[in-house]
Amino acid sequence: MPRYTVHVRGEWLAVPCRDAQLTIGWLGREALRRYVKNKPDNGGFASVDDVHFLVRRCKGLGLLDHEDLLEVALEDNEFVEVVIEGDAMSPDFIPSQPEGVYLYSKYREPEKYIALDGDSLTTEDLVNLGKGRYKIKLTPTAEKKVQKSREVIDSIVKEKTVVYGITTGFGKFARTVIPVNKLEELQVNLVRSHSSGVGKPLIPERCRMLLALRINVLAKGYSGISLETLKQVIEVFNASCLPYIPEKGTVGASGDLAPLSHLALGLIGEGRMWSPKSGWADAKYVLEAHGLKPIVLKPKEGLALINGTQMITSLGCEAVERASAIARQADIVAALTLEVLKGTTKAFDTDIHAVRPHRGQIEVAFRFRSLLDSDHHPSEIAESHRFCDRVQDAYTLRCCPQVHGIVNDTIAFVKNIITTELNSATDNPMVFASRGETISGGNFHGEYPAKALDYLAIGVHELAAISERRIERLCNPSLSELPAFLVAEGGLNSGFMIAHCTAAALVSENKVLCHPSSVDSLSTSAATEDHVSMGGWAARKALRVIEHVEQVLAIELLAACQGIEFLRPLRTTTPLEKVYDLVRSVVRPWIKDRFMAPDIEAAHRLLVEQKVWEVAAPYIEKYRMEHIPESRPVSPTAFSLESLHKKSTKIPESGDL
Repeated sequence: MPRYTVHVRGEWLAVPCRDAQLTIGWLGREALRRYVKNKPDNGGFASVDDVHFLVRRCKGLGLLDHEDLLEVALEDNEFVEVVIEGDAMSPDFIPSQPEGVYLYSKYREPEKYIALDGDSLTTEDLVNLGKGRYKIKLTPTAEKKVQKSREVIDSIVKEKTVVYGITTGFGKFARTVIPVNKLEELQVNLVRSHSSGVGKPLIPERCRMLLALRINVLAKGYSGISLETLKQVIEVFNASCLPYIPEKGTVGASGDLAPLSHLALGLIGEGRMWSPKSGWADAKYVLEAHGLKPIVLKPKEGLALINGTQMITSLGCEAVERASAIARQADIVAALTLEVLKGTTKAFDTDIHAVRPHRGQIEVAFRFRSLLDSDHHPSEIAESHRFCDRVQDAYTLRCCPQVHGIVNDTIAFVKNIITTELNSATDNPMVFASRGETISGGNFHGEYPAKALDYLAIGVHELAAISERRIERLCNPSLSELPAFLVAEGGLNSGFMIAHCTAAALVSENKVLCHPSSVDSLSTSAATEDHVSMGGWAARKALRVIEHVEQVLAIELLAACQGIEFLRPLRTTTPLEKVYDLVRSVVRPWIKDRFMAPDIEAAHRLLVEQKVWEVAAPYIEKYRMEHIPESRPVSPTAFSLESLHKKSTKIPESGDL
């Protein structure tokens, strides 16, 4: 008998169908009848027959015709939603899809796999897993380590040895011994009670990253999870069944207990879950729709799933990768601004930076030379002021290698810590199969990634701080020699006046967000866990800081391109003209005032998707090859063809330059 899972307001209903000739309209009406059946006020409806509603698929949100037959329009056990007229404006309305659902209506199940061993996952790998580009499998070595680790746990249970978290309670209850017949219940109770987070759920990409990272840590073989259970977790990941994980609630020691508990709660078929097929639904229904069964936890397995720093670290991976992307593109945007403001390239001379040889500083100066070298890329704009009497530029132009450089070095430092954390065992107790014993320790403490991500926020923020000052120089006619606020008929038109205010507002917000969360600690669990890292907030606010940096640089990119309009017909260097052309492919010049927010968002997308880097990087690399040993890639934000994920990118021929 066909069955359909129907979302009505905040509830999911299983509606069986005895007759395949029934219609979509019947399904919607039957779901409404079941919804109001146990409501004391009849769900607020005088009569179900008088309710006007739409029916749509949860996957893709396609509307369904009330007269279509169920057997024609839907597959067995498909997820649909009944949208009651007027509910969209109600504060009680709960959508079945997460924010940004349009990104998932085109979801395609990946065909490629990443083999996890617990030792070699990279930040790039995890971000790609989050984007749904790969499925997961274990290496044979990892499977053997997991099996040997589980044998230790089975031995402890069989011999009734008293071991924390396996045969005892947790935290303050560590001295309470649990009977053998209650050990499985102990693990389920742990997951349920610790699922106490609040706030918006993690978006699917971040939930997928968190699940993938937990699998990688379990694959190390120090957690005591059974191979059977771990493979079930992998099946859930590969089906893109993602538990509801509130973003707030972790103090970062003992690990990220609340978010990881919500993760485990979905795996055991409780709470809510999301998949591209179902949208949000009860976890048991989502698992069943994908042919999966809820996990039945064995002794220690609940603890194995929830004890670790994976929330901090997975968000930290995204932060590091986005920081790397915006840092290298910031050099390109700043170089374009320097051209528009008719600055000099003397401050980027090789010898200046050789006597203060910080790696990031040297790399940034090299990038500026590769984009602005007039011998390599003739610039009509640069030629127009070759013999001016200006000796040196403002710090926001002249000191880019020193300011942008330390950002590059900060990212390198943080990436090293996050990469180590990706491949670290962070459970308690740890299971050492080679010694046949478990040892309690403190690897779950999130101080390492917490401190690193606080540092990342402070470092990357400076890209926005200096960019906002360059926007001021572009908009201020006394500094730029361009029309005020980069628009004709000033007064009638306001141009970039308020776009600059937006940049200033974002920079000011960042100043508050850069206050380190890891300098705080509050004692929890009846003083058992008396020092914590607050790393969850460090990770979340680092991402907010980076997003603000991206947005400020998007405004500068638009302002610099608008400045070029007032210098025409003069042309800048070839790589910077390519950047200009890219921007103009999505944002037209300002002739008079218009709605600006969509243009800022379009430029922001170019930076997030690394399009600006893709356009300029081949020219930077060609210049590098022609100036070896003057320069070489010296930072993780340096160019690599692999990082572009674009087969079409090519190194320009000499004639192109």
